[in-house]
Amino acid sequence: MDRKASVALAVSAAAVLLIAGILLGLVSSAPAQKAPNAPTQPSDVPAPKAPDAPAQPSGPSTQKADAPAAKAADATALPPGYVGAETCKACHAEAYDKFARTRMGRLFLHQARNAQEASGCENCHGPGQAHVEAGGGKGKGGLITFAKNDPTPIDQRNKVCLSCHTKRGRIFWQGSSHESRDVTCTNCHKVMEDISPKNQLAKVDELDTCGACHLQKRAQQMRSSHMPLREGKMRCTSCHDPHGTTTESLLREASLNQSCFTCHAEKRGPFLWQHPPVVESCTNCHDPHGSNHDNMLKIAQPRLCQQCHIETQHPTKPYGRDTGSLKFVLGSSCTNCHSNIHGSNHPAGFAFTR
Repeated sequence: MDRKASVALAVSAAAVLLIAGILLGLVSSAPAQKAPNAPTQPSDVPAPKAPDAPAQPSGPSTQKADAPAAKAADATALPPGYVGAETCKACHAEAYDKFARTRMGRLFLHQARNAQEASGCENCHGPGQAHVEAGGGKGKGGLITFAKNDPTPIDQRNKVCLSCHTKRGRIFWQGSSHESRDVTCTNCHKVMEDISPKNQLAKVDELDTCGACHLQKRAQQMRSSHMPLREGKMRCTSCHDPHGTTTESLLREASLNQSCFTCHAEKRGPFLWQHPPVVESCTNCHDPHGSNHDNMLKIAQPRLCQQCHIETQHPTKPYGRDTGSLKFVLGSSCTNCHSNIHGSNHPAGFAFTR
């Protein structure tokens, strides 16, 4: 019994020593108390001035931070002779409001990316200080008005547009058929207001814009068989590039047939039996701008075929009443039998019948 009591007493003593050690450790690890604040100096004694910090060299991060501010300052600074778009707005408020709603207006007037765009109206019309000092009015100050009666040379007017619009197909503008005929950019485009959904055209769509000069081609679109321009599935620029190309008729592709093959790929070939007129040019038989005959053929069948194929193995009288013509020119169409007229890959398809 005495042995059990002594063991219990030893365990209790060990526990007491362990708790005491933990408490001493916590006390020693506690932070020292903060020293009391030093007495403040009298108000009549000036406090010593801290030495100026040495100037920090401008590192890459500082230059990056200053870059947007410098860019904004350069964009808003006007060169000599320029008065700013707000000055133009004072007299031309209606034109200013229309221009501000266009894509170009939103960029020039509100989100200019450089000093040229920040000049706003004067970016295209030229410096306006002389115009303002002259009291305004038409023909004063030497501004470029882009009007039909503007005495500014056409190449100088186009140069204003080409100073910004230099990419894509416009590199072929010099020497193109439109440039050589003194066509101005403003004949097809209207910058001061939105008339078309895209490209700021002078008319509602490309068909009306191009049709202002190409009257015959626009009239052909009204024929019964035509390309789907009126339906909005194609545009004039699907085949042509009005800003200039290296091909004839301002075609986008290398040749006329290549332009047709971009959509009519099944007619491309090569075929085992080639039809020579097809290889030469699609326009030997078709009028791509519109026709009153099926499949935009230039002439109704069989007259079209009989321009090359004379009577040989069977009668080919157009609209003939004899037995032979009625038998072989059924329905006045050669393609009733010669169905694969664009070419055939059949070993026996020399006559394009299969």
